[in-house]
Amino acid sequence: MADQTHVLFVEDDDVIREATQLALERDGFVVTAMPDGLSGLEAFRANRPDIALLDVMVPGLDGVSLCRRIRDESTVPVIMLSARADAIDVVLGLEAGADDYVTKPFDGAVLVARIRAVLRRFGHAGGADRAGEAAAAATGGVLAFGELEIDTEGMEVRRAGQPVALTPTEMRLLLEFSSAPGTVLSRDKLLERVWDYGWGGDTRVVDVHVQRLRTKIGQDRIETVRGFGYKLKA
Repeated sequence: MADQTHVLFVEDDDVIREATQLALERDGFVVTAMPDGLSGLEAFRANRPDIALLDVMVPGLDGVSLCRRIRDESTVPVIMLSARADAIDVVLGLEAGADDYVTKPFDGAVLVARIRAVLRRFGHAGGADRAGEAAAAATGGVLAFGELEIDTEGMEVRRAGQPVALTPTEMRLLLEFSSAPGTVLSRDKLLERVWDYGWGGDTRVVDVHVQRLRTKIGQDRIETVRGFGYKLKA
């Protein structure tokens, strides 16, 4: 996978940028490294990388704003990098459309593992396998929940007949919910199934993505079960 993977890395700290680029290249990734947000945006448009690693605090165009610009143009996976585990940094990045985040200082092996986990998610809609049994009972592989329709074969979503644009991560999340409507799924279980975490992760990633999904498919479609998790209303 890594042999063919082009990474855009935006980081203003010269030492971190160079060391991380070398580490990623040793793992077989092709890396385009940029020191600021504006050059990062230009590099994204010129190269169309497979994944973007964006530091939150970069000059010119900060990482969160850069993530929004990228998300306006593409569903390419984005991982935010932050020197602080501050909730505001994390939430702002995720709300801008990032798929995951890593707190600095980070271990190179951990970063590579997170990159590969994201790429596995984007390489195939794993949630579709678990949605298969439910889809089999629906005509043409289309699941219907009120005005919400999910085409599990075409990977398309419609609300009241209108197409809904979801990122791959949002689609995987929705497929998990639709595979077991009415069943409460814990945040840890969603991290494992959607984010491919084989270890404990920050459940804020789940919470922000659920909220983003709600704004697109209807606020009342996904119910919060306090103390347990979330469920899709059947």
